[in-house]
Amino acid sequence: MHQWLDRQSDGGLSVVLFFAAGVWGLYWVPLRILEAGGLTDAWSVTVFNACPLILLLPYAFLARHRLYPHLRNILLIGGLTGCGLSLYATGLVASTVVRATILFYLTPVWSTIIGVLWLSERLGAGRVAAILLGIAGLACLVIGSDDSTPPLNVGDVLALLSGVFWGLGAAFMKRHPETPVGGSMACMILVTAVISLGLGFLLFPDPFPSAAQLAGSLPVAVPASLIVLVPTAYLIMWIARKLYPGRVGILMMSEVLVAILSASLFLPEETMSVVQWVGAIAIILSCLVEVLFERKSGPVLSS
Repeated sequence: MHQWLDRQSDGGLSVVLFFAAGVWGLYWVPLRILEAGGLTDAWSVTVFNACPLILLLPYAFLARHRLYPHLRNILLIGGLTGCGLSLYATGLVASTVVRATILFYLTPVWSTIIGVLWLSERLGAGRVAAILLGIAGLACLVIGSDDSTPPLNVGDVLALLSGVFWGLGAAFMKRHPETPVGGSMACMILVTAVISLGLGFLLFPDPFPSAAQLAGSLPVAVPASLIVLVPTAYLIMWIARKLYPGRVGILMMSEVLVAILSASLFLPEETMSVVQWVGAIAIILSCLVEVLFERKSGPVLSS
């Protein structure tokens, strides 16, 4: 897999990232299934995100001598992305799928700002057009919603902050591409589970689940997290070392499309309107503009 990815151009990696992030648009599905099975709110998030530790903690222990020289960067990358993922996941259960996903995907704005200021990323016309199209698409998704929840609730705030943390984590991945992806991902998943648990105690009055509820959640949580979450998270984090964070943020908008399309199909209260479909098309166009017109973007060379 590594050798195949190493042979890909920026355009090829962008396509892989687009589809890997799209799978994350179904992140809400196992959470809602776990909720229906009795693990409400924070417990569904905690259990789902803790399951990959079954594989990742033994890996981190066995590879500890190889990972130790990179410990500082592993903690930085894993801590920032773990904060972002836990805030986003908690936002999904504290707000609606559509609102939480949309607010998370202001990420390209934060990522581009970080990339320009810290990584000397060139801000070309294609990038500007892609961001404007993406923001316009997000605006259409918000305007076209008939959501009756308050304008800004705690889940929305968490989702908004999650994008900032993820953008910072993506910048560190690009800044330190030598950092082992497996170690960073193990740290990310551990931080996600711990912070999700803490947020659960702070925000939700849910009782501790019974042993029967926890056991009943495993047939859903284990395969969904190990078969879907782990491979796609690995791909996203591996590719984020190669591409600039602004591009990563824009291409990961594919998650918005999948989340909203799937939610509109399976959640009656989150059906898409015509205006929201226009927004979805704008987001697809923003990704195409980024790949087609910013293909050669790179750092500004110092004289």
